Amino acid sequence: MVEELLGKALARKRSLRKDETIDVFNRVTYFFPKDFVITNYPRNPVAVFNPGAVLVGKALHVFPRLIFDYYKYVSSIGHFIVNIDDLLNGEVKKPLEMEVVFWPRDIQEFLGCEDPRVFFRNSRFELLYTAKGYKDWSQEGKPHTDFLAYAVLDEDLNLIEKRYISIKSTLGEYVPVSMKDSSFVESKVILTRLTVGDAKVCWRGRLEGSYIDLYSLDPVFFPEEWETKVGWSTNTVEVKEGYLVGWHAVLKDLTYKNGLALVDGRGRLLGTTNYVLSPKGVIEEYGDRIRVIFGCGLVVYGGRVIWIGGVSDWAIGVFETSEREIMNLMKEAT
Repeated sequence: MVEELLGKALARKRSLRKDETIDVFNRVTYFFPKDFVITNYPRNPVAVFNPGAVLVGKALHVFPRLIFDYYKYVSSIGHFIVNIDDLLNGEVKKPLEMEVVFWPRDIQEFLGCEDPRVFFRNSRFELLYTAKGYKDWSQEGKPHTDFLAYAVLDEDLNLIEKRYISIKSTLGEYVPVSMKDSSFVESKVILTRLTVGDAKVCWRGRLEGSYIDLYSLDPVFFPEEWETKVGWSTNTVEVKEGYLVGWHAVLKDLTYKNGLALVDGRGRLLGTTNYVLSPKGVIEEYGDRIRVIFGCGLVVYGGRVIWIGGVSDWAIGVFETSEREIMNLMKEAT
């Protein structure tokens, strides 16, 4: 019944974008697995990618996804800090120390903690991440569930709170087979990506505690005819015109390409670019999953838009462009 209601909402699909790539981002630097020393776990990562990031003063806190082996491919989440000016000026000294701050501890994240989006509010770090696992033990060996997890850390990175978000209505509680790629906007407003049938579409909704109100869910960003799916890629950042948020699309040649959208405080789509960031060159195109730039950190600093993202599921890329350039490419959603 819940999927039927969500499916009816998808009938409002509309086309907004062109299959056009104007890659306006400059490549600032890359961080590779060899660039890190893990301080609290006696192994070396084989992949460090898809980082969330948030700027606190001039300290850029980066929370990458970590892989330590390919046998089960179970992810954890790390944390390191760089000075934003040093980063932009190419003055970061390597190797960097990094701590594992999140690792799988529940059955819902039995297969990994993935792809965090990070916020700093009230002197606390808030994370939305994908918990890959099972509803109960009997699901092991069967297709997994992508749970949307919410966690709060204090300034010393101690875990204060963790919960799993589901959809609730008068029909009861509903856990989609996949709910991920999510970001907060204002207060209780959330952007999320649900899988409904075969459709992987970006939604907005209202969060009440551990639940998204079913009747608040509204699809706002759809795949175009040459794409297989879309998702929200990054945290939101408040700008004069609203809130900037990164998005990704998977094309039918399986390449990931990225753009930026503008939403209002209620998550309504105000505008979007076409593709403005796409993988190029051997570092970005060749990895464990080829031809990917994905998420998960977005910062606006000194008139620059800085995207801190994973490249081909093995390393981190830092990309920057001017805020004015992005706004000039923004097409109004009408």
